[in-house]
Amino acid sequence: MPKSALLFFDDTSRNLDLRYFCGFEVHDAFIALQVGRKRIGVLNALEFGRALKESTFDQIIPLEELTAAAQAAGIASPAPVDHIAVLAKKLKITGFEVPETFPSHLLVKLVERDFDIQVIDGAVFPGREIKTDAEAKAIREGNRCASAGFTAAETMLRAAEIKGRRLVLDGKTLTSERVRTAIQTACIAAGGFPADTIVAGGDQGCDPHCRGSGPLRPHDLIIIDIFPRMFKTGYWGDMTRTYLRGTANDVQRDLVDAVAKAQKAALAKVKAGVFADAVHAESNRVFDELGYETKRTPTGAVGFFHGTGHGLGLEIHEAPRLGSVHRKLRKGTVVTVEPGLYYPGLGGCRIEDVVQVTAAKPKALSKHSYVWEL
Repeated sequence: MPKSALLFFDDTSRNLDLRYFCGFEVHDAFIALQVGRKRIGVLNALEFGRALKESTFDQIIPLEELTAAAQAAGIASPAPVDHIAVLAKKLKITGFEVPETFPSHLLVKLVERDFDIQVIDGAVFPGREIKTDAEAKAIREGNRCASAGFTAAETMLRAAEIKGRRLVLDGKTLTSERVRTAIQTACIAAGGFPADTIVAGGDQGCDPHCRGSGPLRPHDLIIIDIFPRMFKTGYWGDMTRTYLRGTANDVQRDLVDAVAKAQKAALAKVKAGVFADAVHAESNRVFDELGYETKRTPTGAVGFFHGTGHGLGLEIHEAPRLGSVHRKLRKGTVVTVEPGLYYPGLGGCRIEDVVQVTAAKPKALSKHSYVWEL
């Protein structure tokens, strides 16, 4: 019998490693362990029946059993440390490995009980970076959901009338908020929740994480970034398109064309064994060759000042990062590829898609039209 075990005490919303470990969602903190290869969950009566049906635990122990055992030992109101101690005695465990996010107050109490505690430095499950076919399918579904959101946004933008410096739909000014609501409604109907959807027009689009607010203007670039989390699986989609309602000028067309070329070049570089920073270098190469300068200014950076992409899965941003990190991409990893350019006064453009790394050409996990001038 192993003397040490991997220990979690958290909920699956805050701890995505725990969500990955147990295969279902629990919104209150609970005890979970891995003893050897055996996964054990401790659930109260509220969650026990659902855990039997939905979780990937090999064994599920009712929390009430541990409470009764602790009370029999003279502890009137058992706390989590008491439940863990009872379970450890039952399983003959003398120590635990815990993630960096493990609650500090509970860690101290376990040390006071003479348990040997080792805090894991880095990833709890390094293999989580490699996505199974089922996980890739779940991410593809997330992007199908995002695509439904883009279709809703495009419908509104096309239907909007241009009246001077306003876009008007159904007699009302078209705003970021109205378009975002339509996107969210479409995504929810498609099975996902699109948290913090970005609809940022004009100079608002020059701050890549600005959600956007207020009126959308004709002939301005509009960045729409949709990243829904699917209700059924917990996996995310993540796509970005840039639009313009009206008529683009040559400078805007050149900007969008440059971003499209940078994305195409970066996508072509994605392959197992290639370094992540080499993918990022492709985006920079295209922008440099086309004369798009990146620099810091007193009011913020301009040009291309973020990474080319990031891992995607149960977290919206997870390993690996396609930026300055010099590490090889692994077969099966899922990444976004999303170069962008941002210049106040001109606006911003970002184009984002999701692919799975293979030994050859990356496998597309997102699909939506690139038509942007509406």
